[in-house]
Amino acid sequence: MRPGGRAAQAAEPAVRLRSAALAFGARTLWSGLDLDIRPGEFFAVLGPNGSGKTSFLKALLGVVPLSEGTAEVAGRAPGRAGEEIGYIPQQKSFAPDTPLRARDLVALGVDGHRWGVRLHRRAVDARVEDLLARVGASDYAKVPVGQLSGGEQQRLRVAQAIAGHPKVLLCDEPLLSLDLGHQQAVSGLIDRQRREEGSAVVFVTHEINPILDYVDRVLYLADGRFRVGTPEEVMTTSVLSELYGSPVEVSQVHGRIVVVGLPDATTHAHRGAHHHEEDTP
Repeated sequence: MRPGGRAAQAAEPAVRLRSAALAFGARTLWSGLDLDIRPGEFFAVLGPNGSGKTSFLKALLGVVPLSEGTAEVAGRAPGRAGEEIGYIPQQKSFAPDTPLRARDLVALGVDGHRWGVRLHRRAVDARVEDLLARVGASDYAKVPVGQLSGGEQQRLRVAQAIAGHPKVLLCDEPLLSLDLGHQQAVSGLIDRQRREEGSAVVFVTHEINPILDYVDRVLYLADGRFRVGTPEEVMTTSVLSELYGSPVEVSQVHGRIVVVGLPDATTHAHRGAHHHEEDTP
């Protein structure tokens, strides 16, 4: 078991789903899902476009209601956990003329939920400085966000998401469009949060390889079916072939998982694809 796993097993689940189902019209994305995600666990959600990965996060955020069953996040109903939830969205660049400095973006995660004049400026400034240092962004703290690279911007989003010491960190394709170096850096920052503060990480991704060293378990969604287990249990030829209903070949090459033979209608980064489509129908 990877770091954070053993200590987490005795604690109450950070995320709990019972008989959960999500459907859009006549199409069921997944159903009958019973799941406990433990504090300190790094939990990856995988699958092709349209399989319901982002919808899974939206259900935990309370944005999309479950069609059946129940969910709890940090001991509360979805949408009611407040600061105990951190959220890292997909990487989308800011406009070049955005009038917001890097430190201002991080500060929104510290007290952006409060109205009125900032009463404890020194404490907020100290927390912002600490967060910037934690994600390696101190050198560009005063640079407008629109002038930063995608990887630098995503570091700031990590800092913003962990500002409230969340019990659950929800990550929606946070590595999308990043180069390999920034993928490794951002993944490492997220893993550090769960190891040092015990946050449960729910990490939606098309590509498991950048986070393979960190992942405890995987939820793989495909064609209305799912499988939950360790990467070694789920990312196999037999399991993926069963999920897709057609032959799929899985092999390991130099420590990386390579998946071939997926249906042509699916987009899946295990084969090297890098483009992205909206996940929900």
